[in-house]
Amino acid sequence: MGYSVDLNSDLGEGFGAWTLGDDDAMLELVTSANIACGFHAGDPTTLLATCESAATRGVRIGAQVGYRDLAGFGRRFIDMSPKDLTADVIYQIGALDGLARVAGSRVTYVKPHGALYNAIVHHRRQARAVVAAVVAYDSSLPVLGLPGSVFLEEAREAGLDVVAEAFADRAYTAEGTLVPRTESGAVLNDPALVAERVRRMVVDGELDAVDGSTLKITAESVCVHGDSPAAVDMAAAIRDLLESSDVEITPFT
Repeated sequence: MGYSVDLNSDLGEGFGAWTLGDDDAMLELVTSANIACGFHAGDPTTLLATCESAATRGVRIGAQVGYRDLAGFGRRFIDMSPKDLTADVIYQIGALDGLARVAGSRVTYVKPHGALYNAIVHHRRQARAVVAAVVAYDSSLPVLGLPGSVFLEEAREAGLDVVAEAFADRAYTAEGTLVPRTESGAVLNDPALVAERVRRMVVDGELDAVDGSTLKITAESVCVHGDSPAAVDMAAAIRDLLESSDVEITPFT
C-alpha cells in the first residue's frame, strides 16, 4: 500500500533586522510553506523574498493568518468580534496573495497561526469568522487545521476543502490537542525521534500522547515549525526516513 503526505513549515517570520529560522534551507525540504502575513510576524520585504524563494522552488504558498500580535508572536488569545476577525483574515490573505502573485505564484491554502489555531479548535464563533473570511476571499482555497476541531467542522459545512494536519515537533494531550508551549516537553527537538514519530503518524495512523496513551491520527500534512532550533535537521530526517519507507512527499494542493 502506497502512502503520501505533504510536509509544511511556518516561514517568513523574520521582521526587519531580525531573522528567525533558515527559510531557504527549509524551502529545500518542504512541499508547502505557511508564510506569515504581517500580523504575528513578517515585514513586506521579508514576505516578498520568502514568496520568491518558495516560487523558485515550486513550493506551495499558504497564508498563515493570525491575531494582530507582533509583540506576542501571535501566541496570545485575543477576544475579538467575529466581524473584526473576518476582516483581519481577509486583509492578511489579500496582502500575502499580492506578494505571492508578484513573485510568480499565489496563495493556494490558508492555515491559522498560534493562538488563533488553538482557539478555533473549540471556539466556534472565531472558527466561523475565519471560515467566513476564506469563503469571502476565495472559496476554492483549502484550509489546514487540527482533526476534530470545530474549525474544520465549520469549514466542511461551508463547502471548503479541509486538510487534516499533524505536528512533527509538538507533544499531544490524550484529547488530541497540542500541549501548551508553557508546559515542559511541549516542543520536541530530537531529529531521529521526530522522524520516527512522523513515519508512524503517516504509515500507522497513530502516535503516543504525553500520558502514554495511543492516539489515532490522520496526517494529510505534517508541520515542522521553522523557528525551532533544530528545524532543518528535523525536516531533513523526516524526508530521509519517509522516502526510505516508500512514502511520497507531495503537496496536497
